[in-house]
Amino acid sequence: MTSLVTPRTLRAGLVLTDPDTGAARQAIVLQYNPEQLSRSLQPQGVGPESGDRVEALRLKAPPVEIYKLDAELDATDQLAEGKAANGLHPQLAALEMLIYPSVATLRSNQALASVGTLEIVPAETPLTLFVWGRSRIVPVRIMEFSVTEEAFDPNLNPIRAKVSLALRVLNVNDLTPGGKGAELYLAYQSQKEALSRQFLYGATQDLGVAL
Repeated sequence: MTSLVTPRTLRAGLVLTDPDTGAARQAIVLQYNPEQLSRSLQPQGVGPESGDRVEALRLKAPPVEIYKLDAELDATDQLAEGKAANGLHPQLAALEMLIYPSVATLRSNQALASVGTLEIVPAETPLTLFVWGRSRIVPVRIMEFSVTEEAFDPNLNPIRAKVSLALRVLNVNDLTPGGKGAELYLAYQSQKEALSRQFLYGATQDLGVAL
């Protein structure tokens, strides 16, 4: 009798990479894959909507694409096994640090300001990649981040929480030309173009018109 092998479900998550080399620094694997993933795309036409007729069909850049998702976190089982002394604090902190400059950077900026430095360069963060399967590996910037802590242990450590994220896809207009991030974006769009060629569009006759 042949046994059925259940395909392994891939996990979604975020990968922090070196912005120059693309080498992975840290992977944050989501505990559970979100049940929903919403996307919005805002076309980038040329000029205002009522602009020059000559420009009506032109696009100046890829669309502004936003991903939104809710990540569920639960430390109940680990708590029962004595493996979650701090509840979900470590997991939440790892996610939150995506939008914090380091303490070392803050101290350095304070020191520069104290000696009269007029311009302090903002801290550069790692290049963050959103990974949702092999066909969706995209450079992103976190635009919104909210946490709802839903249950706590006796020490008031959160043991169940929901993290809501809004991620803006960084395209070639946002990234250094030829850099790792820009190349990853182009690979992402190339996959979309390849998938679109697999779709059988139909014919105008199906719509009841002849063009």
